[in-house]
Amino acid sequence: MKKVLLILLILLTALIGVGGYFAYCMYGAVMNNEETAYIYLDRDDDVDSLKTKLLEVTQPSPVLGFDLSAKLLRMKGNYKGRYAVETGASMMSVLRTVRNHLQSPVNVVVPSVRTMGDLAARVAKQLMIDSTEVAQVLTSDSVMSSLGFDRQTFPGMFIPNTYEMYWDVSAENLVQRMKKENDNFWNDTRKEKARQLGLTANQVATLASIVDSESAYNPEKPRIAGLYLNRMKKGMLLQSDPTVIYALGDFTIRRVLNKHLAVDSPYNTYLYKGLPPGPIRIPSIAGLDAVLNHEDNNYLYMCAKEDFSGSHNFAVTYAEHQANARRYVKALNERGIK
Repeated sequence: MKKVLLILLILLTALIGVGGYFAYCMYGAVMNNEETAYIYLDRDDDVDSLKTKLLEVTQPSPVLGFDLSAKLLRMKGNYKGRYAVETGASMMSVLRTVRNHLQSPVNVVVPSVRTMGDLAARVAKQLMIDSTEVAQVLTSDSVMSSLGFDRQTFPGMFIPNTYEMYWDVSAENLVQRMKKENDNFWNDTRKEKARQLGLTANQVATLASIVDSESAYNPEKPRIAGLYLNRMKKGMLLQSDPTVIYALGDFTIRRVLNKHLAVDSPYNTYLYKGLPPGPIRIPSIAGLDAVLNHEDNNYLYMCAKEDFSGSHNFAVTYAEHQANARRYVKALNERGIK
């Protein structure tokens, strides 16, 4: 009898030990990554690839805990998204997070770029979707129309900033989110400032895109905006070189020449008065607010400084402007810039 009890005790101890080990593998703090890690599951990933990716970020690899937890949670199918693996977390808690699709958002930077193609490429690098998917949506006339824009005005819908969103967001939902951010940006205060200028939001975006293209130096942008508003009030041609470059579609041009100025395009502000049909790039927040809060000045002319600092010389009279331009042209020639 004593031998039987001893055997039973040994078996019970072993059973408790094995059960405890199984429980530890599933519920214990088995994630030994040094800091929070993230796994990215795309639309092609299944439970097996989830296992592979999860074990890549944990040391030692708790294979048994994964197999037991996945079976207990009846995991199957696809769980696309970005998920956090906290240091010391249990396998069960991590898999439950994945199964319940409790993603960790990413910070997506929407940049101020020249074209929709550039935007698609930059955004796609930060999300699960590829650039082709994004580009298809960004060039869809039906999508633009549903949001109240067209091909010319669509770049003005995007407000460059950093946005928190899920890694597996669809291209369609991404664009819808950008429309909401545009609506939030154009609050009553900004709408009233645009109204006082006699401009629509789209026209503000168009002028802001020209200001951004003229200068990357934010403190100078309100002055440039004031200059262009002065020209508009006087019925003068805007004569902005970046609009000519946009019309030509050649962004490698560093020096706009007379032959370039002849391009027949509504975006050529040397030929057509007023603003172009739409933005020549996605305008920045600094550019938009520079227009809405422009400097009240008398300037009508501007020319890049001859020191190539990125800032400009401003002039009230054409004679002053010609003197500034001669210095800049001389500097271009000296550097062999054509």
